[in-house]
Amino acid sequence: MFTDTHCHLLSDDYNNINEIINNAQKNKVNRFINNGCDRKANEEILNLINKYKEMYGAIGIHPTEIDDINDDDFDFIEKNIDKEKVVAIGEIGLDYHYEGFNKEKQQEIFRKQLQIAQNHHIPVIVHSRDATKDTIDILKEYTVSGIIHSFSGSLETAKIYIKMGFLLGVNGVVTFKNCNLKDVLKNIDLKNIVLETDSPYLSPVPFRGTKNEPKNVYVIAKFLSDLYKIDINDLATITNDNIKRIFDI
Repeated sequence: MFTDTHCHLLSDDYNNINEIINNAQKNKVNRFINNGCDRKANEEILNLINKYKEMYGAIGIHPTEIDDINDDDFDFIEKNIDKEKVVAIGEIGLDYHYEGFNKEKQQEIFRKQLQIAQNHHIPVIVHSRDATKDTIDILKEYTVSGIIHSFSGSLETAKIYIKMGFLLGVNGVVTFKNCNLKDVLKNIDLKNIVLETDSPYLSPVPFRGTKNEPKNVYVIAKFLSDLYKIDINDLATITNDNIKRIFDI
């Protein structure tokens, strides 16, 4: 059985979470780490992980959701981070992709959340887009581990993150025709990889362009089992063992 280590199963995108979970289980995906991005999502995730035994939560402030952040939002994270089934601070990080981003504020909010993670000895789930150097430099300031979500960087970057104690989150991007990630992964030991979907985003081929679901972890797993020339059941065992090194699941 597989674990989707990064999804966003929230009411803004799904009105049928029971069905989504059933679909996943039929496709051998039986655990989910539901990731927050803002206060509203974080509050919903806390409710959902109490409702669904198969679901765990990560709460945090995404770098593109920082405009109206105040001290109450950090207090909320600190207050709830030690609750049962909250396994990480995420999705947090840096995103310099969109025009008009506030680099200084993103870095400040990233640091505040990393400090909370360090204080509570809890992993982080890191978003980094067009911000690799700053992400690495800031992470080095803290004693934290976790997952680099939706990794799509170079082999050199992968090795840096792995040396720092991070796992690489691999999702449907690896199945895209012109994606170079598959060539990088050939040189990365499977013990450094976990599976994710980023649902409702980044559906793998052949479902690209449709709303993603955790069930598609199996599609990604099949792609990687072919890439690594390993039995898919062995891949499930290895990636689940990797998760246990990081998360209290």
